[in-house]
Amino acid sequence: MDQLLSTNVATNLYWFGRHLQRVETTLVDVIEIFDCVIDTDKDAGRRYFEHLEIELDYANASQFLDNAIFGDHPSNLAEIMRFARENAIISRAYIDTDAFGETIHLADLFDHASKSAVFVDYRFVDDALSLINEIWGSMNRGLIRCKSDHFVRLGKLTEKVDLHLRHGKDGKEPIEYLNNILQTAQKIAPDAKLAISRTDEEANLDAINALIDELVVY
Repeated sequence: MDQLLSTNVATNLYWFGRHLQRVETTLVDVIEIFDCVIDTDKDAGRRYFEHLEIELDYANASQFLDNAIFGDHPSNLAEIMRFARENAIISRAYIDTDAFGETIHLADLFDHASKSAVFVDYRFVDDALSLINEIWGSMNRGLIRCKSDHFVRLGKLTEKVDLHLRHGKDGKEPIEYLNNILQTAQKIAPDAKLAISRTDEEANLDAINALIDELVVY
């Protein structure tokens, strides 16, 4: 029997995937930039956040890492993890038990670190990424994929496209992500369509958003 999801649950599963992917991608990027700020390019962090329309201020590499993760800006990862936790709580019945528990653990890790007077370091990033890997692994270990799994995957892929374009990266990755989004969408609605443009990035994002709006009420 086909899995039945309310519009609210489907939306929260989708945003759970987006929020967790945003945290993962940002952590991977900032720890790489952290090394650059230490060794070769002090302004690398500023350039990265300029793509997100954020003016990040820091005096050294340690301050960069802390401000990148917990600074007073829209990409504050502690706040994004609070959103992810809320998404998970609302859709708890459709998320693997272990994945749900690790999500709460991860949100607590961010919450505690954000309130600490001590700057975070690479060990915090390693711990957070390890928990994210456990969450994804728990959610993917079953052989059968349900509609709920597809909505989480759609969120992950959409966030990858969004961040890829925000940071002005080129290459074939966005088109591959878009094709994967369509394939995933068709597992929810076999007649799903996605007009993919190779030149208009904004049109692609608009098309994804329209597709998701259709799928959550399918």
